[in-house]
Amino acid sequence: MLNEKILIWKVKHGCTDSLRRIYDAHKDDLLTLANALLNDRNAAEDIVHDVFVSFANSVGKLHIRKSLAAYLRSSVRNLARDRFRSQKRHSEKLSQVRPAEADGNTPDELACQKESELLLRNAIAQLPYEQREVVVLHLRGGLTFGRIAAIQEVSINTVQGRYRYGLDKLRSMLNGQVSK
Repeated sequence: MLNEKILIWKVKHGCTDSLRRIYDAHKDDLLTLANALLNDRNAAEDIVHDVFVSFANSVGKLHIRKSLAAYLRSSVRNLARDRFRSQKRHSEKLSQVRPAEADGNTPDELACQKESELLLRNAIAQLPYEQREVVVLHLRGGLTFGRIAAIQEVSINTVQGRYRYGLDKLRSMLNGQVSK
């Protein structure tokens, strides 16, 4: 924590090496978080870049209450949430279906797999953002409920409830799609 404060102080006074050290220390976790939230590696990289540019530009005005890591994670979450809302407003897809890998499956099997992936992605996109965030961070990002609680700044019970309700909604949506 003290080392972090010294690095921030140095960045405030123009030390680019300290900014690079902060970036190196946090970029992987932030990229994992952004990628898990957006399911788009390029967009995740853009968000992490934007967070660090914003941090570097406003470091002189910042008053970080908790840790720098918590501040940066919150910044990533906020930008990811903004991007998600913007895409939803403009009715754009959250992510593109990745082309199926050739693994010996028949064309029919590959088509079914792609359709299933698309149904799941569309169902996840319909979840309320907080539930979507927990489900994606836990299942795709591999984060524990405790880590997600720290990121979202809520209790573990709240995270577990969001996860449970999110899965219930996904099951309901997907069962409705399958039976049609």
